[in-house]
Amino acid sequence: MNKALICIKPPGIGDANILLSNVHHISKEINNPVTVLAQKTTGAKAIFKHDPHVNNIIDLGKKDFFNIINKIKTEKFDQCYIYSDSIRLYLIAKLSGIKKIYHYPFFSKKGKNFYKTAQEFTEKILQKKINSASKIYWSKESIEKAKKNHDIKTETKNIICGISASGPTKRYDVDNYIKLFRTINSKFPCKFFLFGGKNDEILIEKIMSSVSNCVSLSKLNLDEIIPIFAACKFYVGNDTGPLHISANLNLKCLAIFCDSPPLAYGLWNPNIKIIVPEGETIESTGHNTRGKEKISYDEVLKQTINLIS
Repeated sequence: MNKALICIKPPGIGDANILLSNVHHISKEINNPVTVLAQKTTGAKAIFKHDPHVNNIIDLGKKDFFNIINKIKTEKFDQCYIYSDSIRLYLIAKLSGIKKIYHYPFFSKKGKNFYKTAQEFTEKILQKKINSASKIYWSKESIEKAKKNHDIKTETKNIICGISASGPTKRYDVDNYIKLFRTINSKFPCKFFLFGGKNDEILIEKIMSSVSNCVSLSKLNLDEIIPIFAACKFYVGNDTGPLHISANLNLKCLAIFCDSPPLAYGLWNPNIKIIVPEGETIESTGHNTRGKEKISYDEVLKQTINLIS
């Protein structure tokens, strides 16, 4: 029986979701669930909680090099797939006694397209084309419970709102979101689920005090949040973790790319529609575009109405 370890180096929830398809394809190829090694910040334990292709998650800490090696050794993995050029992860796999180790070329991170690099890596190993889009598996019972607890009804436009991001340059102005939500609230029966962490509570409170029918998700953990997402139909917001969760849960998504590359983070899933700053294209927008002030509000409004109509 083949036993495989898959190592995810990038630290974000969005990164783990973009890599989801690769995990599933490897599991299907070896006809066995895999173990995933990932940082806690990826939310891997929640994302893979009900996934038939993953049987275990090992937390990747920053300082527990030898502890992880000892933990992995006891599992006796036959093969390891490292979605990174990390020498540390390679050494962990090597010193754990894993014979077959697949990894990105060392020192190759710079300038890489995130999803395409992963896809081409998997395709080269499996010798077949794969689909970069995938799905998060979740229990129907917990989704129905989320609908009941949060009064999520089919006649309402239930929208996940990614109002925050990993940095201020990637965050569309909160006042524009308030204006947007007020406008679509006047045209449709809406409910807005505001995604953000504890550091975003000021932003969330500003929106909730200005827009009716808002629900804050800031105090919930990912286990509680995912079934709420799965019960909704739409995502509107920045290029951030909840966008990629939403896409894998088959929500229709409108993603605002102010300061990150849509080529790497927007084209991996057909559920994602993209808005970039005026004067930019999907190809030209990237890190250091600093385009948050050049996002056309009229375009965001138009695309949002098209999305939810």
